[in-house]
Amino acid sequence: QVQLVESGGGLVQAGGSLRLSCTASGLTFSNYAMAWFRQAPGEERRFVAAVRWGVGNPYYADSVKGRFTISRDNAKNTVYLQMNSLKPEDTAVYYCSPNRQLATRPYDYDYWGQGTQVTVSS
Repeated sequence: QVQLVESGGGLVQAGGSLRLSCTASGLTFSNYAMAWFRQAPGEERRFVAAVRWGVGNPYYADSVKGRFTISRDNAKNTVYLQMNSLKPEDTAVYYCSPNRQLATRPYDYDYWGQGTQVTVSS
């Protein structure tokens, strides 16, 4: 059974930083691309960033490019999202998810954790 546990969210002022973590179990982590999505109240879940299982550059949504950095530690089965220069519009619940291929549509992903809330105050 695949399990995903996200952590690291919180309340931060605009311009601040947070580092999210997502630890996965029940799968061979190094065989999967890992992605972060976010969902604000009343909105659909949206792609944020993804990193492949092997070589290749990470991929980012335009809205976070240059501010967010995704990375992974296969030895720890963990993917990270370093978020800098946070804006109020980054406020959302953030989710991680694995997929065999790098993809940007939520319905391409089958497994989700409980998410971690990020709130950015102005």
